[in-house]
Amino acid sequence: PCWQMKSDEIRWQHGREYESSKNSPTTLSRNAYLTLSLSHRTVDEEGVDRAPADRHDDVMASQAGIATVRLHQVLTALFVVTALYAAIVFDTSAQWVGAVTAMVLFSIGVVVFLWGFWSAVQRSRTEELAVTSVYFLTGGCAPKSVRWQMNSSLIIQVITAFATTFWRSSGPDGNPGSSLALGILVPMLGLGMNGLWASSHGTFGERVTGTSRLSPNGESE
Repeated sequence: PCWQMKSDEIRWQHGREYESSKNSPTTLSRNAYLTLSLSHRTVDEEGVDRAPADRHDDVMASQAGIATVRLHQVLTALFVVTALYAAIVFDTSAQWVGAVTAMVLFSIGVVVFLWGFWSAVQRSRTEELAVTSVYFLTGGCAPKSVRWQMNSSLIIQVITAFATTFWRSSGPDGNPGSSLALGILVPMLGLGMNGLWASSHGTFGERVTGTSRLSPNGESE
């Protein structure tokens, strides 16, 4: 009969819709949802289960102050190129290029060092800041990637400065000393940039304003 054929078609159509809904990526069973949720959770180095929000915070923290990191790397590269150019060519014009670049970078380093120091003093009113944390990004105040990039730039500055200075320890006329010795001042830039990043984006603990002792009966004095 016609009504039975229509009924079979309806059941067949509903069956297709049900199968497609089961296979649809937007339709998940309870077990599948739990599996997907757990697959997006990670366990950190201390064995603590961490949600995606925690990992998102880590990603955002590693991106904090990225402009400062990139500027530090660009200025470091500029110093390396000009210092090597002055040391290799080693004529009057090349030495002027190296000397002027070193003095400009040193001046920038002094400015950002004072800027970072002032910012660190303001934060030290409510947070515990250490000198090594501010200028070498130790103690967990910065993500590992940021600490590695910033300290690497500082180390490159130090190595380049001393290498070129001792390479050309005498001037073109044979007299001791050359303008490349000004490169020794450039690592002030690295310390200043580290201090600026730490004071602006670093994470520090709360400052302990006072200490309390427990009396023998267990009450705070």
